[in-house]
Amino acid sequence: MAGFLSRFCGQIKGWIQWSWTYLWAVWFMLVVFVVYILRGPLKLSENMSYATMFLNTLTPKFYVALTGTSSLISGLILIFEWWYFKKYGTSFIEQVSLNHISPLLGGEPVANNDNGNTTITNGTTTNGNSNNNSSNNHGQQSMPECKVWRNPLNLFRGAEYLRFTWKINKDPLTYYDMNLSAQDHQTFFTCDADAGKPEYEIMQTAWRERKPQARIKAANDALEKNPECATALILLAEEDASSILDAEKLFKQAYKYAEVLYKKSQQTMHLGQTQESIHRRDTNVVVYIKRRLAMCARKLGRVREAVKLMREIMKEFPILTMFNIHENLIEALLELQLYADVQVVLAKYDDISLPKSAAICYTAALLKARAVADKFSPDIASKRGLSTAEMSAVEAIHRAVEFNPHVPKYLLEMKSLVLPPEHILKRGDSEALAYAFFHLQHWKRVDGALNLLHCTWEGTFRMIPYPLEKGHLFYPYPTCTENADRELLPAFHEVSVYPKKELPFFILFTAGLCSFTALLALLTHQYPEPMGIIAKTALTWIYMPVSYILEKLEAILPSNLFQQLSRI
Repeated sequence: MAGFLSRFCGQIKGWIQWSWTYLWAVWFMLVVFVVYILRGPLKLSENMSYATMFLNTLTPKFYVALTGTSSLISGLILIFEWWYFKKYGTSFIEQVSLNHISPLLGGEPVANNDNGNTTITNGTTTNGNSNNNSSNNHGQQSMPECKVWRNPLNLFRGAEYLRFTWKINKDPLTYYDMNLSAQDHQTFFTCDADAGKPEYEIMQTAWRERKPQARIKAANDALEKNPECATALILLAEEDASSILDAEKLFKQAYKYAEVLYKKSQQTMHLGQTQESIHRRDTNVVVYIKRRLAMCARKLGRVREAVKLMREIMKEFPILTMFNIHENLIEALLELQLYADVQVVLAKYDDISLPKSAAICYTAALLKARAVADKFSPDIASKRGLSTAEMSAVEAIHRAVEFNPHVPKYLLEMKSLVLPPEHILKRGDSEALAYAFFHLQHWKRVDGALNLLHCTWEGTFRMIPYPLEKGHLFYPYPTCTENADRELLPAFHEVSVYPKKELPFFILFTAGLCSFTALLALLTHQYPEPMGIIAKTALTWIYMPVSYILEKLEAILPSNLFQQLSRI
């Protein structure tokens, strides 16, 4: 019995939805026609005259009370709408309309998934985070901290940053960024066993020096103590070499000495913690030098040699992920246009358990866009819809833009580039700048890729829920990125801010209504007689077209339907 009643109620609801979908206009006209036909028995004319008399007898105090009450009510609605929007990221009136009124009018219900993303469904709830939701549900409970990462494609201070300073007379690196680099070098290139060794003690202080001249002098002093000090040669290659060729020569010399120390410490690493820390330091030195040699080869045009060196590092030291050498490899492979090899690297590192980066997300989008970008046309796509391959490319672009929303403006050259910093903030403007600085040429090389990005990237912000405490395919966007990027990027660069979602219509409407009614209440209180005349004049103007239509209908239709029926 209960099942029969539920099916019967469902059928009635379906009929109502169908009727409102197709016949609402007919229903409205029918109601108006019936009311007009029954205007005699309902005494509509007399009631209208009574209403007019009543309005004429109203005092200005009534209008003050009316507008003041309207302003108060709309103000309360505005406050509630704003609170609901800040907490849940959507308008309460809009949600009620979509979830409760729209189904009665034949629309489709709106379901909210676990991450707060609104998705229109056909009777079932779809999860907009099906790709990564299983791993992110636990992480959604807390906002990830703004962790600063070393830029895997960082430039050379002496050969590149210093030349920029000489040319523009502006420092491309901030003190905060250089201080982070000094801390990295102390962590990578020193250990507790260096005590008592003069060259290593000098280098420990050299990394902490603020002025470049003091660091270079300390490195030269360390070489006087020990001509085979690899870390001193690293500092000179980074900061004293005026060209990439000079830096490469110093790195090759440093690698020869560092490799000897690495092999020696490898044989004694099992003898105790001290020997283990020495081996760890020597490993970091070897990997760092070999990676910089690969970057020198890449900058000097020997890209295949650079790819070979990077692959060797990733094979010999697979656990050293702190340098993110796979991002160097991806950029070099894109330069060689070896897109199949790039896809292999992405398949390994674009994993749900590994930290993402703009290089991984946007390279994945570039590869998918490459398959359809040359034939993509927004006009044709709007008419016939997106194909499966085009939909996959658009989804990849949306995924990349959600991870880092600052990148498209640099790729589309809507914002000027500057030299990237030595450290980047994942999902921040610094990472976007570093990615676009090296990868813009690869996007330009793929015909139509930037056009596809231009047509689709802004659509991402209609999918990402607001406020920023929620997420879609990734963790919630950190709110601390702007302040951290301002510390990393130079003062002459305008830091890009996360695009904010526009306020819902109903918040703007209630704000305007509250302000307008409050203004009317104030004017009516201050100038009662003129405002009363204005109100009556406005009502008269509004009623004029209605009375004109009624007069014309009077001449066509009978005044009383019951009188006409009695004559039959």
